[in-house]
Amino acid sequence: GVYVCHCGLNIAGTVDVEEVAKYAATLPSVVVSRDYRYMCSDPGQDLIKNDIKEYGLNRVVVASCSPRMHEPTFRNACQEGGLNPYLYEHANIREHCSWVHDDKKINTEKAKDLVRAAVKRVYYHEPLEVKEAPVNPNVLVVGGGIAGIQAALDIANGEKRVYLVEREPSIGGHMIQLDRTFPTLDCSECILTPKMADVGHHPFIELLAYSEVEEVSGSIGQFKVKVRKKARHIDESKCVGCGICEEKCPWKVPSEFEMGLAMRKAIYIPFAQAIPNLVTVDPDLCVYIQSNGKKCGACIKFCEAKAITPETLLNQTDQIIELEVGSIIVATGYDQFDPSVIPQYGYGKYDNVLTGLQFERMTCA
Repeated sequence: GVYVCHCGLNIAGTVDVEEVAKYAATLPSVVVSRDYRYMCSDPGQDLIKNDIKEYGLNRVVVASCSPRMHEPTFRNACQEGGLNPYLYEHANIREHCSWVHDDKKINTEKAKDLVRAAVKRVYYHEPLEVKEAPVNPNVLVVGGGIAGIQAALDIANGEKRVYLVEREPSIGGHMIQLDRTFPTLDCSECILTPKMADVGHHPFIELLAYSEVEEVSGSIGQFKVKVRKKARHIDESKCVGCGICEEKCPWKVPSEFEMGLAMRKAIYIPFAQAIPNLVTVDPDLCVYIQSNGKKCGACIKFCEAKAITPETLLNQTDQIIELEVGSIIVATGYDQFDPSVIPQYGYGKYDNVLTGLQFERMTCA
């Protein structure tokens, strides 16, 4: 059965719906074709239900507005008429036709094409049955920027277990690098750091900073996830974030957090408000690691908490953590465009040519 909706004048104003319905009646396997002023109304739905029973319809097509609005409506009508709701197809002749063209003749021909395609498509539909499956209430949030932080807090406040995975040593994302934020022009850190602290102390959030998702298997409701927790080369249970090791470390490289405008040490905390407040050792820069314990060792000497030892520096390796969750939220943010690919801008050649985030770091109080 094919049903063409007038939708008042939304469709009928620029489409000859009666002609479309007559055309649909000539298509193979179509035994009934109607046009009606408002198919979504109760009388319109009754047409579908009654025809299913009277003609024994085994497929239904409705040509009307967006399926986002009324596909569930017509599926329910099919089900109430005794037809599997998935043996239904929707042709959008409003947003895809009547609203985007002015010529009624052209619109009518296009509507015919859309209906013909829907009739052909519904032929291949198979009856489906809705099944219920157990859902693990735990949630994985990938990305520790403002979006991931807020998502984690919202879910955790509903007393659901949340695993928040962030690839950098601290959560905060790009927002923590900004000076002020639109529209209030409030201090970015003033808005974000309380939320970061809430994440760090929330009883329903397990923060996996300096970690990356390695593998996801399973399906909605029952995901199995492997997360690689990268080695910080310290004893996290003992580190108090005092920063003495960072102060004593003699080796420096440009800071990623400061967008290369300042330096960081081989052992470092990315910024003062970092969560978790733990140091991270850069194994590619640490001379002690690179020399296999033969050089430097200043951080070991000055760490009063004994969080840094030859064992942690030389032998600590990444850990693979296995999680079971029912839902995954991807909030991985964005990367900056590399302006050096446009040489005429002079980025990297002139000191006063900066990226947006570099300018933010310069102006941040």
